[in-house]
Amino acid sequence: MVQSPTSLFDVSGKVVLITGGAQGMGRMIAEGFVAGGAKVYITSRKADVAAAAAAAMAETGTCVALARDLSSPEDASALAREITEREPRLDVLVNNAGRTWGAPMENFPDKAWAPVMAVNVQAPFTLVRDLLPLLRAAASASDPARVINIGSLAGRIVERLSAFSYAASKAAVHHLTRELAAELARDQITVNTVVPGYFPTQMTSHIRAEEERLTGLVDRIPLGRLGSAEDVVGACVMLSSRAGAYITGSEIVIDGGLAGCR
Repeated sequence: MVQSPTSLFDVSGKVVLITGGAQGMGRMIAEGFVAGGAKVYITSRKADVAAAAAAAMAETGTCVALARDLSSPEDASALAREITEREPRLDVLVNNAGRTWGAPMENFPDKAWAPVMAVNVQAPFTLVRDLLPLLRAAASASDPARVINIGSLAGRIVERLSAFSYAASKAAVHHLTRELAAELARDQITVNTVVPGYFPTQMTSHIRAEEERLTGLVDRIPLGRLGSAEDVVGACVMLSSRAGAYITGSEIVIDGGLAGCR
């Protein structure tokens, strides 16, 4: 018997970790899970930023702030240990923390590669590996544990952003998702990528600050607007609820049609 739409998208009671969940898109996602009744852990490099965000979200639900930098595998492992000390299971891991670097091709430095790949690609892998016992503890055939990797439109199509290491790292995340999905299906753990287009976050602040550039961008988007918090929250909640239990190794593109309508 098919569940009601309300119960089909229910995430109440789930334990969720969202890296980079104190600001930007991570904050949008975190607010959605908190409002849905999940227990949410968020991370930020800055303790005060994480604490302020968690305090604001705690007015509507349960949100716990963790001050963690994910610039090295050791940092990611330390975060996994902290979650393991606090929780017996982890229902949802959202690998959202990211780093970018922009510069013209002729000036793009070698030092722009290692830190971007470390945060955007290696940290998600390390977290999945080290949190496997908690993910397995939460998993069942009818309600798998979930890993959601936040990719980027820049890793799917060429957007001419002069962010070469960022675009390459996000393309790597998209394929890493498929590799992990194949590896972990036997453990009843689904792994999917959410691929956002342009949203009102820090990464698009330079575009939104100039009316002409913003107008030009919106004119390219078939649906004629930037993404909203509800757009990305809807995708993440769907993937984390019973509605997404049979989806793994997939990319959910949320870009207003930029990729799909070309």
